[in-house]
Amino acid sequence: MSSSHLMQDKLLRQTLLAALIIISAPVWSQKALNLDSMQLKGVQDVLGDDYGNIYLYQKKDFSLIKLDSVGNQLAKVMLPFPYKIQSVINPLNIVMFSENAQEIKFLDQNLNDIQKIGLGNNFGFVKCVYAEDLQFAWLIDDSNKTLVQYNFRSNTIINSFPFNVDLQSIRDFLVYKNRIYILLENSFRIYSTRANLLFSADVPDARKLARRNEDIQVFGSNYISQFDGSMLSEIFRNQDAKIVDKNNRGFLALIKDKLYLYTQ
Repeated sequence: MSSSHLMQDKLLRQTLLAALIIISAPVWSQKALNLDSMQLKGVQDVLGDDYGNIYLYQKKDFSLIKLDSVGNQLAKVMLPFPYKIQSVINPLNIVMFSENAQEIKFLDQNLNDIQKIGLGNNFGFVKCVYAEDLQFAWLIDDSNKTLVQYNFRSNTIINSFPFNVDLQSIRDFLVYKNRIYILLENSFRIYSTRANLLFSADVPDARKLARRNEDIQVFGSNYISQFDGSMLSEIFRNQDAKIVDKNNRGFLALIKDKLYLYTQ
């Protein structure tokens, strides 16, 4: 085969490959949600539940606001300490943890307190909490270097494991099928309950973790990746976003002072 034919064949293969990449790339439909831009200024977190409601957390005054999909305020609560919101996927039981107060708090759909669980009398210094359900929670006790499964209904420790892992830059963690998923500032790691490292991947500007069925999702400031049990792959990105989230309708992205919903 002549060099000109080889060149033509190479160009054809490159064109076909580029076309396949374009065809396989997801095509997103963008919709701006009708929220007041003043409400979106300075928010630390934006969350969406599976009913289309939006939650805005303001770090400056520790307030949490619940809005419907057209921007009407449904509820608001002023919190005495900074709290990390675990999830709003089930809006009937919103789980929050305050490292400052050493307290787990449950809110209902109107952002009223359901239950408060103080941890200071039973543990050293709890760095992070993952509530499995309305009975059990996993705690990382940093002062005692232990991972604890705690039944807060009966105030009993179910399991306790040595967990001497450096967690100074921890952002979030969760437990699923005896695997400990740890999110650090720039790293996603999976450990066994014996603190053996099973998987590690670099992730920039990490924010939080979430579980959807069998998949573990990693949220950065402008992207969402998903771990399927063997590998971590990106499922959404918007370079202009400051905060991203996901519900069953699609992906939420805060861009400047507007909130957008992206669907396929």
